[in-house]
Amino acid sequence: MKRIALAATALAAAAALTLAGCSSNDRGGSTDSTDAASAGFPADSTIGVALPDKTSENWVLAGDLFTKGLEDAGFKADVQYAPASNTVAEQQNQISAMVTNGAKVIVIGAKDGKQLGTQLQQAADAGVKIIAYDRLIENTPNVDYYVAFDNYKVGELQGQALLDGLAARSGHGAPWNIELFSGSPDDANSAVFFNGAMSVLQPKIDDGTLVVGSGQTDINQTATQGWKAENAQSRMDSLLTSTYGSKTLDGVLSPNDTLARAILTSVQQAGKDVKTFTVTGQDSEAESVKSIMAGDQYSTINKDTTLLVDQTIKMIQDLQKGTDPEVNDTEQYDNGVKVVPAYLLPPVIVTKENAAEAYANSPSLLAIVNGQG
Repeated sequence: MKRIALAATALAAAAALTLAGCSSNDRGGSTDSTDAASAGFPADSTIGVALPDKTSENWVLAGDLFTKGLEDAGFKADVQYAPASNTVAEQQNQISAMVTNGAKVIVIGAKDGKQLGTQLQQAADAGVKIIAYDRLIENTPNVDYYVAFDNYKVGELQGQALLDGLAARSGHGAPWNIELFSGSPDDANSAVFFNGAMSVLQPKIDDGTLVVGSGQTDINQTATQGWKAENAQSRMDSLLTSTYGSKTLDGVLSPNDTLARAILTSVQQAGKDVKTFTVTGQDSEAESVKSIMAGDQYSTINKDTTLLVDQTIKMIQDLQKGTDPEVNDTEQYDNGVKVVPAYLLPPVIVTKENAAEAYANSPSLLAIVNGQG
């Protein structure tokens, strides 16, 4: 009888160990109501998508793609924008409402990634998973995944494009006079873009190949609040008046297409020839693709929003099934509290020379390249 009792005890212990093993995910972490991959949820659940204002064509496109893609995948889509005229409080309220209304996952393109801690704690307490979309959410442990294009690489490509354009368009050799613009200080991506570009440009500034006429090389000096075109144009107007009255400005580092076009407008209004001027961009906005084909804007970056939304929806589908979404970077994206697991897509530099190839899968942009748009 003693042997039987001991055997029963051993079997019970083994069963307990087996159950404990089953409660761990593939990465060895214990599962509970906050584990990202183990719980799963019904296939027709509500998915929240909180996007910033519609100042960029890509945000508008992303909202449309999320609405259709999530519904095609069987989910209920709750896609909302924070109005351009409002503060971050509107997006905070939208996220809180999504949690209250039972969203299982919330995708956030942050209006200000530093001011969502309270709302993301609310989400975590409710077991809601958070995917930071395009912009990293900072200073909170309650962001589960980040999906974006490799934004540091974007900056590197922009920096190299500026150098290439100066050599090809300026009509003279180094040194070249340039100015630097960066994005909105409330967008975590702004510093990533800028740092990537400066990794290419700073050595050329140090050796005299490039001269920043204004001396404004710090990101706090180069920032463009709200990514607003009027702010970029106003600063460019001031720089041209204060620094380039009798001196030639050869090029400008611009972090996106909206700002690039504003900079070009300022340069044109000052009576300077944009055909010998180099300005970079990003986002492949239709008007900028037209400008590139006309020989005005030198370059942009193609970040296919369709691919980014598709990857995000794949991550949501994995979470719904209770499996770990695929990531390909677990080291770079420290948000100040944790390193956020990320899936990064590769960006593509676009100039007039490679535009047809770059937009082969984008009929509307390819039509512009072919002179039909």
